[in-house]
Amino acid sequence: MSLDAPNLKDDYDTRLRDEAAEEPTLEIPHAEPTKKTQIIAIYGKGGIGKSFTLANLSHMMAEQGKRVLLIGCDPKSDTTSLLFGGKACPTIIETSTRRKLAGEDVAIGDVCFKRGGVFAMELGGPEVGRGCGGRGIIHGFELLEKLGFHDWDFDYVLLDFLGDVVCGGFGLPIARDMAQKVILVASNDLQSLYVANNVCSAVEYFRKMGGNVGVAGLVINKDDGTGEAAAFAEEVGIPILAAIPQNEDLRRKSANYQIVGTMESEWGSLFAGLGEEVAAAPPGHPTPLSQDGLLGLFSADETGADFQLTPATDADMRGKNAKPKESLEVVYDDV
Repeated sequence: MSLDAPNLKDDYDTRLRDEAAEEPTLEIPHAEPTKKTQIIAIYGKGGIGKSFTLANLSHMMAEQGKRVLLIGCDPKSDTTSLLFGGKACPTIIETSTRRKLAGEDVAIGDVCFKRGGVFAMELGGPEVGRGCGGRGIIHGFELLEKLGFHDWDFDYVLLDFLGDVVCGGFGLPIARDMAQKVILVASNDLQSLYVANNVCSAVEYFRKMGGNVGVAGLVINKDDGTGEAAAFAEEVGIPILAAIPQNEDLRRKSANYQIVGTMESEWGSLFAGLGEEVAAAPPGHPTPLSQDGLLGLFSADETGADFQLTPATDADMRGKNAKPKESLEVVYDDV
């Protein structure tokens, strides 16, 4: 190892911290994309299967003759892993930082890779404790702008966003009208539907502020047939684009980084149908549920929805330190 290596690492760490603290210098464009290009933001709870769904969806859409760009916008940078057989894709943010330290510019070939007709890249994000993931998303899109994002020729740009996080960077496609529509991925569990409901709330909030992004529909992943996700879709007023079953074959193939979104697979027709639905579904106006409404989709035995709130008292809070408080009330003796 070179004697200079520790100094290079220190410089790299310092640069990461400095970039995390910087304010954005470029305004994210508000202009609508060309009519030819559909930019679609996919949101869902972490671990719900967005990466599995998107890798196979993008592969199938490319197989159907579409030009597809898949952009991972999750700091975990795992969106493209399944598409690339488990191989890590160099992220735009990390590559940019390293190139800057070397006095070089980032080239497309440094960060964008392809398989089966799909072009894919990862924005990336800071390491734990070294910056804000949402700020990293904003910085990543600034870099995409420098690389010529709005001059690229694609039929579909699919953005994979983490739905659990509510800070500004993760809401960028909705808040800045960067996408025409949102697609939700959820399953029949309360937490994933809570996230889906939150995204519906964000969409409606920005519509009231003059935004144009709508929700095109819901993909039910790991569908066990219990029906809560379908009930949610009906209540908020969005269509179900596909129901991907909870299946051991799918689980094993996903774990082994195998693509099933191809007509060579027994699951090909499912993803072909999803590709057609995603392309055609218009952006709609969801009606988000209240917390009680969301809980009402599930049996009270499963969620504790029939629990009644019992207010705490001052004596409860003081515990062993509780004692009568002296009253300031004036008490008059009977005359």
